[in-house]
Amino acid sequence: MKYIVHFTAAFLITFTAIGQPVKTLIAVKANQVPKIDGNIQEKVWANIPVASDFIINQPNFGEPSPFKTNVQVLYDDNAIYIAARLFDDPSLVRKQLTQRDGEQRQDVDYFTIAIDTYNDNQNAFQFIVTSANVQSDIRLSPTGSFYNWDAVWESKTAITEDGWVVEMKIPYMAIRFPNVEAQSWGINFGRFTRRTNENAYWQTVDPNISGFVNQMGDLTGLNSLKPPVRLSLQPYVSTGFSNIPTRSGTQKTFLRNGGMDVKYGVNESFTIDMTLVPDFGQVQSDNLVLNLTPFEQQFNENRPFFTEGTELFNKAGIFYSRRVGAMPEGYYRARQLAVDSGYQLITNPAASQLYNATKFSGRNKQNLGIGIFNAISAPMFASFKTGKDEMVEMQTDPLTNYNIIVLDQAFKNRSSLTFTNTNVLRQGNKRNANVSALDLVFYDAKNEHRLVTRGRFSHVWGNQTYSGFKSQLAYEKISGRVTYSLNSNIESDQFDVNDLGILFAANKVRTGLSVGYHQNTPTKKFNLYHINLNLYTQNLYKPFVYQESGFNSNALFVFKNFWDINLVTSGMIGWYNDFFELRRAGAKLKRAPWLFTGIFGSSDSRKKLYGSWGFGIAESPIPNDTYFSLEGSLRYRFSNKFSLSISGKREEDRGNFGWVLYDNTAGKSIIGKRSLYTYTNQVNGIYNFTPRMNLTVRARHYWRKVNYVSFHEVQNDGNWTDRPFVNGRDRNFNVFNMDMFYTWDFRLGSRIIFAWKNALAPDVSIDGALQRNYSNNAKQLLTVPHSNEVSVKFVYFLDYNELRKQTSNP
Repeated sequence: MKYIVHFTAAFLITFTAIGQPVKTLIAVKANQVPKIDGNIQEKVWANIPVASDFIINQPNFGEPSPFKTNVQVLYDDNAIYIAARLFDDPSLVRKQLTQRDGEQRQDVDYFTIAIDTYNDNQNAFQFIVTSANVQSDIRLSPTGSFYNWDAVWESKTAITEDGWVVEMKIPYMAIRFPNVEAQSWGINFGRFTRRTNENAYWQTVDPNISGFVNQMGDLTGLNSLKPPVRLSLQPYVSTGFSNIPTRSGTQKTFLRNGGMDVKYGVNESFTIDMTLVPDFGQVQSDNLVLNLTPFEQQFNENRPFFTEGTELFNKAGIFYSRRVGAMPEGYYRARQLAVDSGYQLITNPAASQLYNATKFSGRNKQNLGIGIFNAISAPMFASFKTGKDEMVEMQTDPLTNYNIIVLDQAFKNRSSLTFTNTNVLRQGNKRNANVSALDLVFYDAKNEHRLVTRGRFSHVWGNQTYSGFKSQLAYEKISGRVTYSLNSNIESDQFDVNDLGILFAANKVRTGLSVGYHQNTPTKKFNLYHINLNLYTQNLYKPFVYQESGFNSNALFVFKNFWDINLVTSGMIGWYNDFFELRRAGAKLKRAPWLFTGIFGSSDSRKKLYGSWGFGIAESPIPNDTYFSLEGSLRYRFSNKFSLSISGKREEDRGNFGWVLYDNTAGKSIIGKRSLYTYTNQVNGIYNFTPRMNLTVRARHYWRKVNYVSFHEVQNDGNWTDRPFVNGRDRNFNVFNMDMFYTWDFRLGSRIIFAWKNALAPDVSIDGALQRNYSNNAKQLLTVPHSNEVSVKFVYFLDYNELRKQTSNP
C-alpha cells in the first residue's frame, strides 16, 4: 500500500513510542561461531535468551501480534549474530525478490533489527532481511532515514514447516560503538507481514509519539568488545564507449577508468572514507525538464559516495552534493563557441572529474559527532579542431576545492547542538565562498515539545565580495494526536549558500503556522487518517515590503481495504508581489490569487495489479487561465521475479505568466501569457534473477510545449499593460532517456555492473508547429539522432581482517 502525500510546505512527523516499559535482552558470548546458513537448530543457539511478545504498531496499534516471533542474539570478538524465528503458515509467506533496499511496498515479508550503539536516542544502524533474503541497511538520524548506505554483512533465510527463519551476521566493521568494557545498546526488532500489512515491534512503538531511535529496548551482556581494524578497499576498473551526435560533429569517446574506494577506521569511533579517481558514469539519468522559472532545477543525488554515510553533513541543510563534480560552468559556452567559430567540438565533458573525495566521520563516547568532507575537482577543458586540423582548448572549469566541517553534540532527551561550515576555493580566485551554520534543537523531558533555533552566515569573495545571514526560530508540539508549529524565518538579501548548498531565493521574512491531527489507530471506516494545515505570510527583507500569503492543506485517509485517498488544497491569498520572476533586483510582478484543489489515491499494493491516480485543478480571477493536472500509474507483478510499471502525467496551464525579455529601449520588462502543455511518461521494469542479481530498465519521455498567447509590458508598480505580439517565442522541448543496468553482487561487497544509457542528442529539436499532438511528437523521437553509452564496471571488496586471517591460516 502506498501513501501518496501531496502537500506543498507542510511536513509529516514520524511517530513512535515513549513512556512504555523498557524491555531488556541479554546477549550471550558464543563459544562457537554460528554458520550463516538459515539453520537455527544448531546447538550454538540452544538455551539463549529470547525476545518475543511483539506489539503491533500498524494497523491495530497496541494489540499483541498474532504472529509469534522469537529473536536471539549472540556475539564474539568479530561480530554480532541474530537468529529470528518467524512463525506463520509457510504457504502464506510473501517472498518476492526485489532490489537491495527495495522492500517497501513490495509483496514480501521482512524482519528488521535497529541498533543504537551509543545510546544517544538519535542515531542508529538498521538492518533488514526479507523472506527472499534481500538485504537493506539504513542509517537513522534526527534528519531522517538514509537508505543508500550499503554495509557489508551476511544473512540467510529459509522457509520452514512453521514459518520462516532469518540468520544474520553483522561484523563490527559495519557499525561503530564506544571502546568501553561493558556495552549497553539500544535495540529493537521488527516484523512486517505483507498479507495483513502488519508492522510489529518487540519494544512497543506508539505512532502518536515523536521519534524512533529514542524508543528502543536495551541489549546488555556485551562485554570486552574490541573494535576491529576497520580497513577495506574497493578497487574498480571500468571501460566503455560513448557516441554523442552534435551540430558540430559526433563526439566519440572510449571510456577507460580505474580507481579505488578506501574505508579506514581511525579508531573505534571515526572512519575515513575516500574515493580516488571516482567514476560516476553508471548512475540513473537526471529527470531534466524545460525550466521556465528564475531558479535552477534541483536534481536527486544518485552517486553512491555522496549518498552513503552523509547524514551528518546534511543535518544543517546547506550541503547540496550535486555541486561537487557538477557540469562545468563553461559547458554551454564551449558548445556556443563551436557554433559561432565553425570549429569541430571534439570533447566537452558534461561533469567535472574529481581527483578524489574524502569523508571523515564518527561519534565519540561523549556523543560528539565529527564530520569532515573534502573533494578536489580537476580543471576541465573543451577541445576543438579548427579548419586547419589544429587542436585548441578552452577551460570550462577551474581547479576547485570543496570542504565541510561538522560538529554535532547530542544531549539527553534527543536535544542537540550542531555547528557546520562549508568552504569552496577556486583556482584563480574567481569566486570563493564560506558558510557557517549553528543549530540548536531542544526537546522537553516528556518529548512533547521542542524549540528549534538556527543561524547561518555566508561570505563570498574573489571577483565579488558580499555577506549575508539567515535566522530561524520555531516552537513545535511534536507528539500526540494534535501537533502544531509556530515558525519564523529571516534571510537577508545577500545570503548565499549556492557554492556548496542550494537556495532558490533569499531576501525574505516568513512567518508560518502548521497544525495537524493524526488518527493512527483504526476507526470503523479507516485504518488511519492525517489532516494537516499550513498558513504563512512573507515579506521582502530589503526593502521590507509585503510579498505574499498562502496556505496548503491535505487530508489523507487509509481505508480498511488499504486503499487510500488524499485531498489537497493550496493557494495564494489575495494579489501578491513576485520579486524574482523579472530577473532584475527590485523589479516586481503583480500576480493574481489562485486556488488549487486536488484528489489523489492508490489501490492496495499487495495485489499483483496496483494503481495510483490523481487529478488537480486551479483557478484565478483572470479569465481563461485554468490549470489542471491528471496523473496515473499501473504496476503489474508478473511473478516473484519480474514486475513492470508505467506512469504518466499531463499538465495544462492556460494562463501561465512569465518573463520573456528586457526591452532596453523602453526600459521595461516584457512578460508573456502562455499555454503550457507538459507530458511526462515513464516505464520501469525489473527482473531479479537472485537476491543479488537483477536487470533494471527505465525509459522516460518528457515533452513540454509552450505557446504564447499575448505579451505585456510590466510597469514600475508591478502591474502590466498590453503590447504588440512578439513572434518566435514558442518552444517545443523533448527529453528522452533509457537506462539499463545489469548488476551482479557476486560476493559480499563485490559486483559487476553492465550499463547502457540512451538519450536524445543534445542538439536535437523537433518542430512543435508540425508535430502538434503527443503521438506525432513521440514518433519523431525515433527518427532523430540519439546518444549512446555502453560501459562495464568491475568492483572488488577486500577486507583487511579477512586477508589477515587467510595469511595466518594458509
